[in-house]
Amino acid sequence: HKVRSVSVLQPCFLSRGVFRSENSDTGQGARAWIKQILNQDMAFQHIKVIYPTAPARPYTPMKGAFSNVWFDRYKICNDCPEHIESIDSMCRGLTDLINDEVNNGIAKSRILIGGFSMGGGMAMHLAFRFHQDLAGVFALSSFLNKDSAVYQALKRNERALPELFQCHGTADNLVLYSWGEETNKMLKSLGVSTSLHTFPNLNHELNRTEIEKLKSWIIKKLPVEAPKANE
Repeated sequence: HKVRSVSVLQPCFLSRGVFRSENSDTGQGARAWIKQILNQDMAFQHIKVIYPTAPARPYTPMKGAFSNVWFDRYKICNDCPEHIESIDSMCRGLTDLINDEVNNGIAKSRILIGGFSMGGGMAMHLAFRFHQDLAGVFALSSFLNKDSAVYQALKRNERALPELFQCHGTADNLVLYSWGEETNKMLKSLGVSTSLHTFPNLNHELNRTEIEKLKSWIIKKLPVEAPKANE
């Protein structure tokens, strides 16, 4: 099949050691991590999967040390202000990535975006504030701050919104399960069609069942299209 769809997986925090923090690895690190869990690439016959790498920037929760993160945080919690300047700057950069695919002939309604931890938060900002015509968003072990700019934007919104696929482990000690659950409830109250898949005893990490559920959702949202008559 000709590739007609794109799934953008944004990694965040992809350390595979015992100690797990929120700083990220590279896009290729994300791909390798998922391949290790599945024993194969997360690949689709008709979908291109893109693994972008976050730029290195000073990260306040790491005392200003440089790390590959999508945006800065004042601290890792859900009841402090968002670092909106860095979030919006990254939204502009990732919009270029979406536009590249559109210019290559992929309809925005055939593009999914999402990620793990901060990558999922980044995807929610990008889709629900700036690209509401995307096919959907996935957020794995992710959250939005209580007074997020996403919520403010959706309070003023009257358009149809992308569906949200969310997963979270109940034993997550970095991004608490309650933060993800609250994010899901807030977005649902603001008109987003959401699902939240709960994984008992899972810490701030991925597992095979979670990725298989994500793959099934991706295929549901981006099914194989019948070829056009002139192809």
